[in-house]
Amino acid sequence: MAMQFCDGLKRRDFLRVGVLGGGLMSGLGLNLADYERLAKGGEIAQKPKAKSAIYIRLGGGPTHMDTFDLKPDAPTETRGEFKPIKTNVPGVEISEQLPLLAKCADKYLILRGVSHSLAAHELGTKYMNSGNRPLPSLEFPGFGAICAKELVSPQDLPPFVAVPNTPQAGGYLGIQYGPFNTNTAPKVGQPFRVRGVTLKDNVSPQQVGRRQQLLEQVDTAFRGYESQIDLLAGLEDFSDRAYSMITSPRAREAFDVSKEPTDVIERFGSHDFGQSCLLAMRLVSSGVRFATVSNNRWDMHQDIFARLKDRSLPELDQGLSALFTTLAERGLLETTSVFVSGEFGRTPKINARGGRDHWPRAMFVLLAGGGFGGGRVLGASDDKGAVPADKAITPDDIAASFYHSLGIDHHKEYQTHTGRPVMVVREGKVMPELFA
Repeated sequence: MAMQFCDGLKRRDFLRVGVLGGGLMSGLGLNLADYERLAKGGEIAQKPKAKSAIYIRLGGGPTHMDTFDLKPDAPTETRGEFKPIKTNVPGVEISEQLPLLAKCADKYLILRGVSHSLAAHELGTKYMNSGNRPLPSLEFPGFGAICAKELVSPQDLPPFVAVPNTPQAGGYLGIQYGPFNTNTAPKVGQPFRVRGVTLKDNVSPQQVGRRQQLLEQVDTAFRGYESQIDLLAGLEDFSDRAYSMITSPRAREAFDVSKEPTDVIERFGSHDFGQSCLLAMRLVSSGVRFATVSNNRWDMHQDIFARLKDRSLPELDQGLSALFTTLAERGLLETTSVFVSGEFGRTPKINARGGRDHWPRAMFVLLAGGGFGGGRVLGASDDKGAVPADKAITPDDIAASFYHSLGIDHHKEYQTHTGRPVMVVREGKVMPELFA
């Protein structure tokens, strides 16, 4: 069998187009534009590796300077209190507060010098959760909504699950592509009940079936009056899937993290973030196409180092390292694209309250699985962590590449309810260097 490179590119295809030096130059005079033209024309094999995705949202804006982009030689007012440590990848260093992630750095890719210009939480969140710079006239669907529309999923499982919730929405696609929110995180040693999936002790699937038949009779009586309203059409789609989920043993199993071995549960930690990562892994292994976990502890305008050291970084370290390693152990990492991001970074200079403020000009993103080549750092910020050292990596390009790993064409156009054509990602381009 022919050896494959990034994007499903086989070695013989690689040699046939003569791409050398990381895809930038070749003996045949081909450049990156030539390669992309050939690939788009079907002359180079492209096979997406991922079947599902997990998006980890670090709400509030995690500091890049104290996590994955330390500047130990910067002035005191910039470099912070934490020192870098070596990882299991030669030449790659991250914060000393992330020792477990340092041991599995070969499993993920670090992007540094990611940059945009939206320093407000809401706007930055919309940008990083869709890959489209926000517009006042249009609500873009989040990653989960696009995946729910494009990736085939079992009828008895929600295609897009948020633990416990998410700012991502269906946008102009409609509410039928919105998230299924668990509204809570699993707790170790406690039954995890999810409204819409877990039946109460005194309710049977047969009773749910009788109630569904009655609902359908009522719907039939009124359907002719409101058949053109997009909202009701979306609600009907939601209702049909909800009924399938409630009566499905597979759906109830997927949400039941207590089915996991004790050592796996303990690996993820007893905190909400770790158990939410465990649930996300269990969901995608069951057939859910997109699961997102929100951790909103990163808006640190004061006492940043104590808050990072006492809680935020230990929980991130344990939960995220467990997610990467367990996915890999179960053979799921290559078929699951993992995307870790906040809405922006934080100021290089420490403020008078011992914190860092909003800073979108430089931030980090982690990518794993789905053909993304782990054990590497791409991009860089300058010596103070203030701006990209060279070319900025944009949210648009990351989004296009994320969709590419899932076999979703980011150039594809949808139409809004007013008939306006809109591409999945309006400005982004796939970054071939992410795949190795």
